[in-house]
Amino acid sequence: MKLLLHICCGPCALMPLAVLREEGHALTGYFDNPNIQPLAEYMRRREGAIQAAEHAGIPLVFPERQQEYDAKAWCREALAAAYSEDRGEEKDTNESGGRCAFCWTSRLRRSAAKAKALGLSGFTSSLLYSRHQNHEGIRKAGERAGEEYGVRFVYRDFRPLWQQGIERSKALNIYRQQYCGCLFSEEERYTRAFRALENP
Repeated sequence: MKLLLHICCGPCALMPLAVLREEGHALTGYFDNPNIQPLAEYMRRREGAIQAAEHAGIPLVFPERQQEYDAKAWCREALAAAYSEDRGEEKDTNESGGRCAFCWTSRLRRSAAKAKALGLSGFTSSLLYSRHQNHEGIRKAGERAGEEYGVRFVYRDFRPLWQQGIERSKALNIYRQQYCGCLFSEEERYTRAFRALENP
């Protein structure tokens, strides 16, 4: 199958690329992640995706330059999705309707649209490599996006290859990030550490 792999970052792409190539798919990588902040972090992960694609020997495409990165627009849309209008409270970020759900749903829709535009048969995502993602939510969102754009969403559970991917990314010296991508996830990471200092 001619398949688009949405790549969230280089390290997460390595094992999906290996598995999908072994299955015989003709792959095109797609780096489309407006959630990654700040811009310096985005550029480091973009470079990591380029390294992973070069290592796998596949083409890598990006959104049109004017659509590639707009942190303000992404934050506005993510916050609108994340907060309940009636109570002003944040929804469960990793479930339907929350900030994280908006994040992967929007990227999967853009990936489906890109696969369609490139004349490919289907698409999938390196998000499915992560132990920290909601796989059922991603699968459902991918299937909806596939139906919307007339391309097949290919679900694979790459999580059993987690440690192998870590080792391979270190061997290839590909930048490994310490947070999901958005400023909210970075804040949550440091808030936990800060609270641990307050309550030893």
